[in-house]
Amino acid sequence: MSLPKTQLIASLLPYILSLSILKSLTSNPQLSTHNPYAAVVEVEKLVYAYSRQEPVLQEISFTLNKGDRVALMGATGSGKSTLLENLIGLKQPQTGSITISGIPVEPQTLPQVRRQIGFSFQDANDQLFMPTILEDITFGPRNYGMSAVEASDRARQLLADFGLEAYANRSAHELSGGQRRLAALASILALEPTILILDEPTNGLDPAWRRHLAQVLLKLPVQVILIASHDLHWLGRVTQRALVLSGGRIQIDSDIQPLLQDGATLDQLGLPIDW
Repeated sequence: MSLPKTQLIASLLPYILSLSILKSLTSNPQLSTHNPYAAVVEVEKLVYAYSRQEPVLQEISFTLNKGDRVALMGATGSGKSTLLENLIGLKQPQTGSITISGIPVEPQTLPQVRRQIGFSFQDANDQLFMPTILEDITFGPRNYGMSAVEASDRARQLLADFGLEAYANRSAHELSGGQRRLAALASILALEPTILILDEPTNGLDPAWRRHLAQVLLKLPVQVILIASHDLHWLGRVTQRALVLSGGRIQIDSDIQPLLQDGATLDQLGLPIDW
């Protein structure tokens, strides 16, 4: 049974305050060809299982480097959201390690780690809970000690960048799905994260808004973007590399464009390209 909206917001507030929420197929996909000295995100042999169940993530290893725009792909139930939640410390792996900008992800380091990351939920409404969009975007910076004037100036600039300046004093319920998605993204970017993680960001967006979101993402001054999505063609426009989860493991770590041309492989992984 889902929580009432007020209880959901209350449960998310501590997380929002501490998290920067509101900056060729391979035979051995665990081997990385990227420069390890540029690593921003490092995952080593991660294993995660829900209570009294078989692991949903097994021996997951990959590295994300500065400048990477990466698609996290996989059929429904493959563990994409679970992996993202491990990266930001909402879930803790049974074994293995995660390092963010050189900081190990551990209970005692979570406030420091989350200051580096901007995370977008699947439902933008989970991040927009203040009376107005302007207040939503200033919420994070104000709680990190920024002055009201500076926070407002930053929020208004983001709204202008996203074409939402006319909606600053409206509530999220008065915005379209695409506008809410961009407003939620603005609330994340107001904290100037170095890493941006998006979970199904195109859900509910029409083609024009998907294009607009892609254009915004391609201009963002962040070090790493990791996007979990089933929208394969859209991913091909905004990312360069693909990690594909299947059977609890990363089965593919490759450039995304050749992969999107390999319909047979995608179909075997439950990702038919034209559906």
